[in-house]
Amino acid sequence: MEVAAVKPLIKVAALSGSLRKGSYNRGLVRSAIELSKESIKGLEIEYIDISALPFVNTDLEVDGTFPAAVQAFRNKILEADSVLFASPEYNYSLSAPLKNAIDWASRPPNVWADKAAAIVSAGGGFGGGRSHYHLRQVGVYIDLHFINKPEVFINAFQPPAKFDSEGNLIDAASKEILKELLLALHAFTLRLKAK
Repeated sequence: MEVAAVKPLIKVAALSGSLRKGSYNRGLVRSAIELSKESIKGLEIEYIDISALPFVNTDLEVDGTFPAAVQAFRNKILEADSVLFASPEYNYSLSAPLKNAIDWASRPPNVWADKAAAIVSAGGGFGGGRSHYHLRQVGVYIDLHFINKPEVFINAFQPPAKFDSEGNLIDAASKEILKELLLALHAFTLRLKAK
């Protein structure tokens, strides 16, 4: 009798660059968590709140230690197999809270190193897409490995409605592309871990 191979559990740390509770980018993270529970075996997504992180300041590093909120955040990233960024576009780039979180976790020892990552965004016009390209540039230096496709930029303001009044993703086509991205992240993470 053959025993079916059990896929290893992939732990994903999900970060939103928008701190607003009703933000569409946080809605994308919520939807990703729901999709992973409903239809993607072996993928566990945990939302990591970055709102309590102080501004990066090396004066806060004392004798090789970090402030408690920073250390807790770094531990969550270290424990994760991969990362999902919900990156809103602020002035053609990524948001200050997200960049701050990235910088804290890159302080030596860099806890981002050699992890798989994916980016999603929602906004007007290009759907936050310009933030993806700056985030990918940052990822090169901190040794993150981003999946290339699918790219998920959701224009939140073009009909039909993509989100409800509380920022929850309601558009079926957007949910499908988000699911494809999660499947690609899962597969890529497994490939990286096998090397």
